[in-house]
Amino acid sequence: MIRYPAPLARGSRIAVTAPSAGVGADCHERLDLVLRHLRERGFEVVEGHCLRANHKHASAPAARRAAELMHCLLDPSIAAILPPWGGELAVELLALLDFDALASAPPSWVLGYSDTSTLLMALTLQARVATAHGPCLMDLVPGQNDPITAAVMGHFATPAGGRFTQQSSRFWQADWGDYTIAPQRVFTPQIPTRLALLDVNPARAVQFSGRLIGGCLDTVRYLAGSPFGDVPRFVRDAADEGAILYFENCNLRPTEFLCVVQGLKLAGWFKGLAGVLVGRSSAGDVRTPEWLNQREAIVSALGDLPCPVILGCDIGHMPPQWLLINGALAEVRYADGAAQLTQTLR
Repeated sequence: MIRYPAPLARGSRIAVTAPSAGVGADCHERLDLVLRHLRERGFEVVEGHCLRANHKHASAPAARRAAELMHCLLDPSIAAILPPWGGELAVELLALLDFDALASAPPSWVLGYSDTSTLLMALTLQARVATAHGPCLMDLVPGQNDPITAAVMGHFATPAGGRFTQQSSRFWQADWGDYTIAPQRVFTPQIPTRLALLDVNPARAVQFSGRLIGGCLDTVRYLAGSPFGDVPRFVRDAADEGAILYFENCNLRPTEFLCVVQGLKLAGWFKGLAGVLVGRSSAGDVRTPEWLNQREAIVSALGDLPCPVILGCDIGHMPPQWLLINGALAEVRYADGAAQLTQTLR
């Protein structure tokens, strides 16, 4: 059974802490902008100590980051926790968190992607609480009018038992630009979005449903074989409702991607799924015909799955991206290069 945090409303307290990479002085103007925007929307913002510094790839030593995150997760007055962004060292916190305490505490929303998804997956699989994979705090600047991104905070007003629907984007973008030069920069998607079905008949329409689980492949791969990444158990517990695995590739080269997915197959992550959603890859590609490219790696790794696999989804490091609630029951409808995703919080 998945437990859902209370809906966000005006007056809700939001804690901002960096469990992985912190925000250096060169990006404080951007951080102040998004924090002010949250306050203008009626939220009370609580700023953590592990936030406004970044040393050795982290906002603070692991024990301090873990203690602050635990404090936020166990504080019943905090409705949501918004890390500024991801990083690389969130995995250091997992052995330091008290998941037994978290499993019995009232849940709070945790939002993010990239390395934050390391924590999101662990919280959902270990504490059985819904977590939110989507745009990070530093994406939520005023004037951010991309329709998918602009709707994110509104989806958190969905009550338990309620549902919300998202369409795939019309356009996406390949980079963010430099926030140190333009701290107010918003997304300007210009590349046409076209999803693809990995199938012998790629033109067919498909529909499937199941409970969502997933994250950034670069980081959640480290959880395989541990209680924090027991995706096979999640799939078994979903039973007849089914399970949908989603992921994106940030930096893995084609051969790395292929090996990681094969390793996760051996760990049972792809067994019994109702469907797979694959985000756009920001890893770049090879330009030598003799080398394996990203598309070939995906086909080799996932082409034999018996369930539908949809590529190019709005997930990950090439915005915009959907809000995906780990643990929620999702229905996916795909046809002609576009998809509709409806999530029910039950």
